[in-house]
Amino acid sequence: MSVTSPSALRTAWLVVALLWPVALLNYLDRQMLATMKTSMVGDLKDITSDAQWGFILASFKWVYAALSPIGGYIADRFSRRHVIALSLFTWSTVTWLTGHVTTYNELVASRALMGISEAFYIPAALALIADFHTGPTRSRAVGLHQTGIYIGLILGGFAGHVADSPNHGWRWAFSAAGLVGVVYAFPLFWLLRNPARPADPAAPSLTPTRAAGELFSNRNYLLLVAYFTLPAIAGWVIKDWMPVILKEQFKLSQGEAGVIAVLYVQIATIGGALLGGWLADIWMRHSERGRIYVSAIGMTLFLPALFGLGNPGTVFFAIVFLILFGIGWGFFDCNNMPILSQIVRPELRATGYGIMNLVSISCGGFGDWGFGVLKSQNVPLTMIFGCFTGVALLSLMIVLLIKPPSKA
Repeated sequence: MSVTSPSALRTAWLVVALLWPVALLNYLDRQMLATMKTSMVGDLKDITSDAQWGFILASFKWVYAALSPIGGYIADRFSRRHVIALSLFTWSTVTWLTGHVTTYNELVASRALMGISEAFYIPAALALIADFHTGPTRSRAVGLHQTGIYIGLILGGFAGHVADSPNHGWRWAFSAAGLVGVVYAFPLFWLLRNPARPADPAAPSLTPTRAAGELFSNRNYLLLVAYFTLPAIAGWVIKDWMPVILKEQFKLSQGEAGVIAVLYVQIATIGGALLGGWLADIWMRHSERGRIYVSAIGMTLFLPALFGLGNPGTVFFAIVFLILFGIGWGFFDCNNMPILSQIVRPELRATGYGIMNLVSISCGGFGDWGFGVLKSQNVPLTMIFGCFTGVALLSLMIVLLIKPPSKA
């Protein structure tokens, strides 16, 4: 069956449609923690500092990062469909359990367990989409999938209002989200399919050591790992700490701060991902570096956005800079797997993305923890976000050094 036939295209887009709710739940379950901080800290009395909260945020990321390469390798060697469905079922169960923790240590443990289960999803899902979507639709397909992530973040932004509600609360939010994920895992397993691919006689001998060796000897891949990692440090701080920053800086309620910190940036990111995916697929008709150029445009938008978020002055300007950051993030996010697919072979896509997650999210975890420590020591936000701006400028230079093969 031709990959350009109507039947193949319908199947390819069905895969995106099935995975879209999973992407939503994946990030809803993460974002709720950031927007419900005040309620959770008020209930769990042994959480007494920002440094502790930063460690809670980081514990998920460190475990998630450490296991992402393993999840990617398993998805490359075995069934991506099975990995995705089991991951959804497991992390949704842990989300439900999070609604029943009673101490700081239990919350750290639940976030670490969620990191174990969620580590298997993104590498497998994006590799599966890349398998079904060849070059002409790949960036658009990944961009559409990523909008599920952004909608999940938006819904998570409203979790502060749920936590403030006397009829619901933060425990109800975790329990409800977990139950929805557990239920959806069953039809997902039934409907999702792996692509029909010619058997690769070398695949069984592709041990973890050989897979890592092939990836780490690839100059373009190493550049992509660095590019994927550096902007994500600021990205995670914005996702996890911006509700707290806005609440304290502008004396907002928990619910107001959560919505402002998430809603505008994620709506902008949806637009950026859809526009960036469309533009990248068009640009690829004329240059094998089309996706790289579109991603670089997104990184350019990070520069004024991050600099401005260090001292926005008013809520209005904070929203403007968050929107600018969101558009840039959409351009960046929808093209990472498509660029990876240009520079590594299909049998290493999930493994390669898993290693990228390992490096990126490990650094993001240290960023969350380090931001909490710096905040506790009253380091000015202008200084912290000024450093983020410099990192974004370095990232822009790195991505332009990537040179994919002309026929990738």
